[in-house]
Amino acid sequence: MPVSAAIFDAFGTLIQINEGSHPFRKILKLGIEQGRRPQSTDAEQLLTLPMDLRQAADFFGILVDPSVMSRLESDLHNDLANIRAYPDGIVAVEALQDAGVKVVVCSNLAKPYAAAIENLYPKLDGYSYSFAVGAIKPSFDIYRHATQLVSAAPFETWMVGDSKRCDCEGPIAFGMHGFWLDRQGGGTYTSLHQFAEAIFRTR
Repeated sequence: MPVSAAIFDAFGTLIQINEGSHPFRKILKLGIEQGRRPQSTDAEQLLTLPMDLRQAADFFGILVDPSVMSRLESDLHNDLANIRAYPDGIVAVEALQDAGVKVVVCSNLAKPYAAAIENLYPKLDGYSYSFAVGAIKPSFDIYRHATQLVSAAPFETWMVGDSKRCDCEGPIAFGMHGFWLDRQGGGTYTSLHQFAEAIFRTR
């Protein structure tokens, strides 16, 4: 069956980020210091609601000194500036689009990080973010949104990413073809070159 759409995870797949400063995590830590009890839903809410740092602090009822918030925003800005694209991601995306394959990114992430993806990959056919959809992988809702962006049926869509659960098993359960990218050799593919070449062989 020819592949009409390719869906890529973002971090760890198309783009790479250093350890970073984790500003959202630091806001939650401030909340603990103020007596707020962490909730099991905190991380998911950060990923499924379109919030920046200030909005997140307000949402969780956490008081952040203006000077501290400015520093956190500066740290986030630096983190975003240091995000880089994997070279094989740039090449694979361009080759697939040149061959007529629609390319979508599907990612669990907080809203500010979307800008980095779109800066490095500005011409994708679709962007499916957890904060915009209101659901995180491996929820079928986000996979459905990603395929609908390019009017692709699940069975003619391939997805790849560095999470076996979210980018391989979840998509397969939804009806797509899911593949695990492990650049160290433990997954289906070790590079996005291999993934793109496999798609070409279906066409």
